[in-house]
Amino acid sequence: MTTARDIMTADAECIGANESALLAAHKMADLGVGALPICGADERLKGVLTDRDIVVKVLAADRDPAEIKAGELAQGEAVTIGADDDASEILRTMSEHHVRRLPVIDGHTLVGMVAQADVARALTEPKPVGGMWHGT
Repeated sequence: MTTARDIMTADAECIGANESALLAAHKMADLGVGALPICGADERLKGVLTDRDIVVKVLAADRDPAEIKAGELAQGEAVTIGADDDASEILRTMSEHHVRRLPVIDGHTLVGMVAQADVARALTEPKPVGGMWHGT
C-alpha cells in the first residue's frame, strides 16, 4: 500500500499567515512550486495558498500583493490528508474537494505536501513481477 508519507514532498515550507502575498509569490518562484501551506503563529495549518489565488484574488482584483496577507486568502478549514492514508484516499479527497494538492499531516503537524502528479507517478511506477520489472 502506497501512503501519503511514501510519495509526499517532505519538509514543505510554509508561508506565515501574516506574511504578504508578494513574499509568497517569491517563495513559490524560488522553490519552483505552485502552492504553499499557510501556517499561523501557532504553527497550525490555516490553509493553502496557490499561485492561482495570488493571480485571481490579488492581481486581477487590483490589490497590492505587498499589502495582502497570506492568511486573508485562506478559505475555510484546510483540507488535509493523513501521512498514513493510502493513495486511493488521497485521490478520493482531492476529487471530493476539487483540489490538486494536499497538505500531509501527522497528528496536527505538517509533514509535507502531496500533489495529484505524485499520486499518478506512484500508481504507474514499474513493479517487480516474477523477478522481472514491468511498467504499467
